[in-house]
Amino acid sequence: MRVFLKIFGWFVVGLCFLVTRGECMISRSLLKEIEKVNKVGSYGVVVPNSFEMNPLLQSSSFVANKKRPYIDISGRRFRLGTLENRKVIIVMTGLGMVNAGITTQLLLSLFNVIGVLHFGIAGNANSELEVGDVAIPEFWAHTGLWVWQRYGEGSENELPLESNGDYTRSIGYLKFSDYNNDTTTQNNEFKDNLLNNVWYQPEEIFPINTKPETRQHAFWVPVDNNYFALSKQLEGMELERCINGTMCLPRAPKVARVERGVSANIFVDNAAYRNFLSSKFNVTPIDMESAAVALICYQQKIPFIVIRALSDLAGGGSAISNEASSFAPLAAQNAVAALVKLVQLLPL
Repeated sequence: MRVFLKIFGWFVVGLCFLVTRGECMISRSLLKEIEKVNKVGSYGVVVPNSFEMNPLLQSSSFVANKKRPYIDISGRRFRLGTLENRKVIIVMTGLGMVNAGITTQLLLSLFNVIGVLHFGIAGNANSELEVGDVAIPEFWAHTGLWVWQRYGEGSENELPLESNGDYTRSIGYLKFSDYNNDTTTQNNEFKDNLLNNVWYQPEEIFPINTKPETRQHAFWVPVDNNYFALSKQLEGMELERCINGTMCLPRAPKVARVERGVSANIFVDNAAYRNFLSSKFNVTPIDMESAAVALICYQQKIPFIVIRALSDLAGGGSAISNEASSFAPLAAQNAVAALVKLVQLLPL
């Protein structure tokens, strides 16, 4: 990976010589600054939004680099400093899978990153956990890549381009008629749905240690084994329960290592789809970025882990009214607390 980064850096330098200064994305002076940063490896800390990032920046555990607190590239601000005495580069992605993927790739291509720590808030599909809890999944998947099957065909029918290896029926599908308000007619006949079925698909990936343009497929992407093992030590840590000492959760939140999390460019606030994701894939956090971060790190062979605090029940209903709006700040604070605790366990 280090060789790749060095080659990439000189490639960018070469481009800068070939185009005018105004057209060059990264100036020579900025490349020199990046080279200084890269003399020692850093942990990349990736976060979706400012309200999730601000508690980290305001934490006493984070100390910004006094000489060079940040580097701005391609609309992203890469904040430099230390977190619990570990050198870090903190970057905000913005909402959704595309932003998360672009930002993570920029981070890994430009900087000497020894590991990626992604954190934020998420919806919760796990009936055993509650709002405020922190979930650390072992696997992540992107559940927004579908083949939408034409009406009249079913599970026994081959998908378009399936024979070429482009698409598959191996992961499973969502049948819309299972969620009709009334699934039968007055004569007790089955009532179908013109939306038919959508089949979940794996991502095409191109790992750096394989021949270029040789595709592989990945659906469930594992986090780093060492990071996941270390995260067990977060179980039992104390987390925030109340907002401003007034609005409190029914019980003290906890950190839980779980099996799976999923992401897509969808904000899920629907009980039926939440229950489908839970029963079909056994997921806990549902968000809009983590799988993109996971897929980039997986292809670039960079160790990573994801920490997601549960801010709402993804439409599952709760005795707490409007839990997402009410408890997102508390969840963000708990995600930061878990991140800082994990960083304390990482090598200096």
